[in-house]
Amino acid sequence: MSSERMPTFFIPHGGGPCFFMDWPPPMEHAWDSLATFLRGLMGSLEQKPRAILVVSAHWETPLPSVTTAEHPPLVYDYSGFPAHTYQLKYPAPGSPELAARVRELLESAGIPSAGDGARGFDHGVFIPFLLIEPAADIPIVEMSLAANLDPKLHLEIGRALAPLRDEGVLIVGSGMSYHNLGSLRAGRDAGDSDRFDSWLTASVEASPEERRKRLAAWTSAPDARDAHPEEEHLLPLMVAAGAAGDDAGKRIFHGRVGAALSGYRFG
Repeated sequence: MSSERMPTFFIPHGGGPCFFMDWPPPMEHAWDSLATFLRGLMGSLEQKPRAILVVSAHWETPLPSVTTAEHPPLVYDYSGFPAHTYQLKYPAPGSPELAARVRELLESAGIPSAGDGARGFDHGVFIPFLLIEPAADIPIVEMSLAANLDPKLHLEIGRALAPLRDEGVLIVGSGMSYHNLGSLRAGRDAGDSDRFDSWLTASVEASPEERRKRLAAWTSAPDARDAHPEEEHLLPLMVAAGAAGDDAGKRIFHGRVGAALSGYRFG
């Protein structure tokens, strides 16, 4: 068991394999600041985690599910990108032990779950982790969102998983703080992203009790549905915040790629 409690993170994972391809002007450096942030994430930790649990926006199942394979494959769940981006490799081991522990904690909290021995790491995992931990030597378990997309349930899932932080496990929610692809593709002014981002940051940095209340009711935020027409890219934040317990949250990344993007740390 680790001597120090791990923090939890919510990271923007970018767009498809965005960090591993050439973009035409004026987008050629658009992802640079986010890439720099992701590369520095492990260095911000006081100690190396023994394992990582990643909650990905790109996997939804009826019950929260975890990968159980010892050597998960990759799921290239993006389309229309250069051929070489489908040859990217990230051979991090899985951890059946951690997967079982996750399910044990969820069961103890009265939350049914499932294991999946065939599922691999989708791009919400392997794309950012190619930057975060390029050595790929830390075991990773991916966890899905529950398909009902209930923010309160995902806060409860996080709360149930909080003991992992004292067991050397880093919990990472991988999504996007803004995810309106229609608006971005149309090149519309994304002022809605700034208003929502300000609300989201204030909510994360509020007292733990107030944070939980605000995140559970996120649809009442300014421009909430403009920022997230569908909520799957926001819900990994709920798990990270739930696992934070009474630890403070703070914004540790802020940038812009057509819209405001933020990343957060708890603890």
